[in-house]
Amino acid sequence: MKQPERRNLEKPQEARIRSENKARILKAAVNLFATKGFDGTRLSEIAEYCELPRPNLYYYFSSKEGIYTALIEQVIKGWDQAFDHIRSDREPREAIEDYIRTKLEYSRKHPVESRFFASEILRGAKFLKKRHRRHIKEVTDLRADVVKQWVDEGKLSPVDPYHFFIILWSATQFYADYGSLAAGIIRRQKLLRKDFDTAAETISGIVLDGCSNDNTSAQKQENTQD
Repeated sequence: MKQPERRNLEKPQEARIRSENKARILKAAVNLFATKGFDGTRLSEIAEYCELPRPNLYYYFSSKEGIYTALIEQVIKGWDQAFDHIRSDREPREAIEDYIRTKLEYSRKHPVESRFFASEILRGAKFLKKRHRRHIKEVTDLRADVVKQWVDEGKLSPVDPYHFFIILWSATQFYADYGSLAAGIIRRQKLLRKDFDTAAETISGIVLDGCSNDNTSAQKQENTQD
């Protein structure tokens, strides 16, 4: 009777160790891939970087491409979580503000992952598989329908939803992909959390003032004319 209990206690521990080691491998790999690309990175380097024997890597991933693909999916999952704020049951202003803040928070916490994905795209998106492209298209279509509904309900000014998301994505992504440049522009050694908060307020203000349809802009103009 004791032996099954011991095995049951070991399973969560084994799962934890497995999860921790996979995270170590991915963290090591993303730094190398972001700098050297897929072809320039060797499995031996990943193993050395994460301080695991090279054979152990195959216990968690079948190949170098398996590690690379897992990183792509990890980034897409993070961006999906930001997109979850764009829902038809929410008011557009608060939903868009939350999307921008969540996207910027991802850029702040995971700049290397964001640069890794950008590097993959710049290198021709060789490892962005059909299922990834299909998923991105389906998720974007779903959120685009929400924007179209907001426009139809008079909650947003007429706007092309796809270009709208491209603008939001590029503005928020800049702080990850070109973080050092952004820091230099605002005269810092590196971006601080308050800089991301300021960015969120600024981007939200510009975007929402430009596409909101709550008569706020009209009221401001009337008050100015008075």
